[in-house]
Amino acid sequence: MKKQSFKKTIEPYLWLLPSIILMVVLILVPIITVFQTSFCEISKAGVNRGFNGVENYKAIFSNKIFWNTLLNTAIWTVVVVVLSTILGFILALVLNQKFHGRKIVRAIVVFPWATALIIQSLIWKYIINADYGALNLLLTKMGIIDSYVNWTASPGMIFAWECWVGIFVSVPFITFCVLSGLQGIDQTLYEAADVDGAGFWHKLFKITLPLVMPSLTVSTVLSIIYVFNSFPIVWTISKGDPADQTHTLVTYLYKLSFTNGRSGEAAAVSVIGFLVLSIFAGGYMIMSLRKEKQEEG
Repeated sequence: MKKQSFKKTIEPYLWLLPSIILMVVLILVPIITVFQTSFCEISKAGVNRGFNGVENYKAIFSNKIFWNTLLNTAIWTVVVVVLSTILGFILALVLNQKFHGRKIVRAIVVFPWATALIIQSLIWKYIINADYGALNLLLTKMGIIDSYVNWTASPGMIFAWECWVGIFVSVPFITFCVLSGLQGIDQTLYEAADVDGAGFWHKLFKITLPLVMPSLTVSTVLSIIYVFNSFPIVWTISKGDPADQTHTLVTYLYKLSFTNGRSGEAAAVSVIGFLVLSIFAGGYMIMSLRKEKQEEG
């Protein structure tokens, strides 16, 4: 009996062991390595010259480009997540209705999300090109503009376009997460609300939003993580130029490491980004646990 009890106790851990080993090798070890590297002096050839304390962090915090990059990252994350969530929610409400050709529309909506980000970014880079871009050609043919416009004339305009591309490729994910939540709502709730004379907005805020909130919360949290760590869009469109004014943390640390040969400072930026996301994830977990306790209570 003791052997059977021991077997039942240890068996789940044996099944989990391959996943645990994989997580340790592919996640935990790289994290520890990055933390160690951030406190070391790394030559341009990639040679570790030993511990140098917090010199990498001092160099990063004294660099104006880093603070501008940090601000860009905050703006990039907030703008893309907030606007894609609003647009995705509205689009999910539309796609939840019954209309002719709904399946075709759903397939079209998922296309930007299913296509590689590099391809999407390259397409938009050529669309907004000042000399031969499709946007200028279309607007000229429609008579909206008389001459071609330079859509990337300033760092602000470039960054705005990068945000737009981020929104464009993020909306489908939000849409289908919310749509899955909408399809799980019991339609009798809406029928009862109709009997009581409830209008569209009343049903939206009293029935739809509360019941779809779990799906919306999950999609928002995942979007924040994905957008914060997104690399292809910014790097493909601008590579952080002009003068490193359109970087996010991910593209900035990439340039530090692979272009400028400052791997120690790049590791420090990685650690800072990791800590920012950890604080956010920790706050989300605390709020979720408190909410569960309140519901149980």
